[in-house]
Amino acid sequence: MTGGTGRVSSGRTGFRLEVPSEGFVATPEVLIVYEIPPADRRRLVAFQRQLSPEGPLSFSADPDTWRNATDKRCAVDCFRRDGIPHMETIALYQPDPGTAMDAFERLGRDVWARPTVGAGGADVFHLTTRKQLHAALRHYAASDQDWLLSRDAGNLTSDGHRHQFRVVVLHDRVLRVCEHVQADPDAPCNESSGAVSTVIPAEDLPPQYCRLAVAATRSVGLPFGGVDLATENGGVVFEVNVHPMLDVPAGLETVAIPFVEAHLR
Repeated sequence: MTGGTGRVSSGRTGFRLEVPSEGFVATPEVLIVYEIPPADRRRLVAFQRQLSPEGPLSFSADPDTWRNATDKRCAVDCFRRDGIPHMETIALYQPDPGTAMDAFERLGRDVWARPTVGAGGADVFHLTTRKQLHAALRHYAASDQDWLLSRDAGNLTSDGHRHQFRVVVLHDRVLRVCEHVQADPDAPCNESSGAVSTVIPAEDLPPQYCRLAVAATRSVGLPFGGVDLATENGGVVFEVNVHPMLDVPAGLETVAIPFVEAHLR
C-alpha cells in the first residue's frame, strides 16, 4: 500500500481503519505502528489519539512520548528534569549571528549542531571555528530549521575515532547493543555517515550504561526505544530513537519479535 486519505472510527462495532484510495478496510485486533519518518510523525497525532485502551492492542504509540523523543528540544528538557546525563545543549530558533556566537562561546567552541527534528545524521555538523558556525547558521536558515548546539562529548578512542553505542530497550530490559566506531571524528557516529557498527552481547555493556539506557527511555515516556549513548567521561545520552531499525543482522530475533510480543499483552 502507498497510503492515501484515510479514516479511523471506533464504536460498538470496534475499531475500523479505512483507506478509500486503496480500497482498504480493516478492523484489527492488534495494530503495530512503526518506521514513521520523524518529519511525518506529527501527521499521525490525531490517529494515535484514537488508540484508546478499548481499541486494538497497540504498544509504544503514544503521540506525546513520540514528540518527546522526536523533538530534540523536548528530549533535552526531559533529560534535564530527570537528571539523565547529557551534554550541555542550547536550542536555537532561527537565531541571528550574535545569538549563535554567544551559544558557541558558552559551550566551549567545540560543539555539534543538529536540527531539532532529524534522522540518520543528516544536517549534523561538528563545529570548532567561527567560520564553521556561520556556515551552519546559513545552512539551517536556508532550510528553515530550528537547531541545537551541544558541547562535544569527547567520545574518542585512543586512536582518535568517534565511539558510541545504540542500545535498544524494552521496558527495563536491554534487547540489543551495537557498538559504533567512526573513523572521521568530525562526522556523525552512525552507519549512514560511514561508521562501522558491530553487534555485541548485551551483557558486555557495563550494567551502569544499561541502566542509563533504560532511564533515558523512561525519561521521554517510551517503553521501547533505541538509545544513543557514549560511555566516555562517565557516560552521556545523545538521544532516544522512537523506531530503532529492525532490518539489521539478527534484528528479527533480538528486537522485532519481542516488540511484537509486547503488543499481545
